[in-house]
Amino acid sequence: MKLTLELPDEIEQTLRTQWSNLPRQALEALAVAAYRSDILTVLQVQQMLGLASRWDAEEFLKQARAHLHYSAEDLAQDLQTLRQLGSR
Repeated sequence: MKLTLELPDEIEQTLRTQWSNLPRQALEALAVAAYRSDILTVLQVQQMLGLASRWDAEEFLKQARAHLHYSAEDLAQDLQTLRQLGSR
């Protein structure tokens, strides 16, 4: 999908002086906002931004201060999985 944004010329110029790749900045901002709103997963952010790995996506989100969604239930499940793997 191609998305077009209309900005006043002055605003576009101001943004371009700070960000050399304005379309990429807009794409990243959209990915962060969607992740923070629980619309996209880490995997979907990775795909959207063309990042090589989940770790790259997690690092991107960390830099954007979009904290990873990791609940107490996620921790309990991970600990259970580790215990099961350790008993093999």
